[in-house]
Amino acid sequence: MVFLYWLFVGPALVLAALSLRGERKRAAYAARRLSAPGEYLPPASVIVPVKGPDEGLRENLAALAALDYPDYELIVAAQSAADIPPGVLPARVKVVLAHSAEAESSEKVRNLIAAVRATRQRTVIFAFADSDTRVTPRWLRALAAPLREPGVGASTGYRWFVPTPPTFWTLMRSVWDAVCAGMLGPGDNPFVWGGSMAILKETFFEIGVFEHWKHAVSDDYALTNAVKAAGLTIAYAPGALAPSFDRITCRGFFEWSRRQMIVTRVYRPRLWWTGLAAHIFYCGGMAASIAASIAGNRLAEWALIAQLSPGMLKGLNRATLARAALPEHEAWFKRHSWTHAVWVPLATWLWLMALASAAFQDHIVWRGRRYELRGKKTGDRSQESA
Repeated sequence: MVFLYWLFVGPALVLAALSLRGERKRAAYAARRLSAPGEYLPPASVIVPVKGPDEGLRENLAALAALDYPDYELIVAAQSAADIPPGVLPARVKVVLAHSAEAESSEKVRNLIAAVRATRQRTVIFAFADSDTRVTPRWLRALAAPLREPGVGASTGYRWFVPTPPTFWTLMRSVWDAVCAGMLGPGDNPFVWGGSMAILKETFFEIGVFEHWKHAVSDDYALTNAVKAAGLTIAYAPGALAPSFDRITCRGFFEWSRRQMIVTRVYRPRLWWTGLAAHIFYCGGMAASIAASIAGNRLAEWALIAQLSPGMLKGLNRATLARAALPEHEAWFKRHSWTHAVWVPLATWLWLMALASAAFQDHIVWRGRRYELRGKKTGDRSQESA
């Protein structure tokens, strides 16, 4: 029994200790980026795909139309006019309708391709946003700044859920999703996030993003592949953190988190396997220590504290960095930052559930459409069906 206990608790303690590696460098990097407003301001095209009535869509598009940036065009891309709800478009916008019936890539990717082709000739930067986030005025400046640095192929922000008013599950999604934000920092980053990413127009065509998008369901994973294949790096722009006010139900949370992990398992299998193994040991160690503590083992109590504390501290640090990036939402962080520390142990179990639930699934349902995913072994193809 002692061997079985330490079989899980030992690795769990090591994982907990390793989780704090690089947190000081991450904080210093975020402070440096946030304190230096971007001065690289070439003409840009901001592209946002729209598919139906997102919560707060009109306000989200209005924020994209009011960026603190001297020369940019805003493009709303959709499959058809019916996908754009009435009364949501700002005055300063170009609408591009894909009208594409191809089934080799997702509808979102096809809309993005049509939008890129419709950008103005003098554009230097392509920036991409999501319709369910409400960016800050400095968002585009933050994304543009790293693109002038040597070796950088693309820049990325991320999202931060700031549900108002919150419910348990909307706050839990904020805690759960913030784990991915904690992976971003100095140096080369592992991915770009499609709702807040930018790339030089010249780089976009040089590295063949259209070819990578040709059979893709996930626009950001495909663009990540293109950047990495070209030997370029991905720079994190903390000033491009994008707030999202979306709320979600219990059922919606599990469907949403499972969909994220299915896409990860198909397109990033190594990342999925690593995450699954880590969470099996971490949650197994947590369960073993709780059971031993109930049985009166004092050492297990200390082992449990040693395991949980680093993750909770890291969660609080993620919220602190997000608070610095989003001063407009100071009141929200004052009220709810504590959840990003206290709820981390529960969120860890929900991560394990999401990872495990994706083990045998090769399709997702997104925006009312079903997508059959195909990984690299079959040519990285995807098939769409209604």
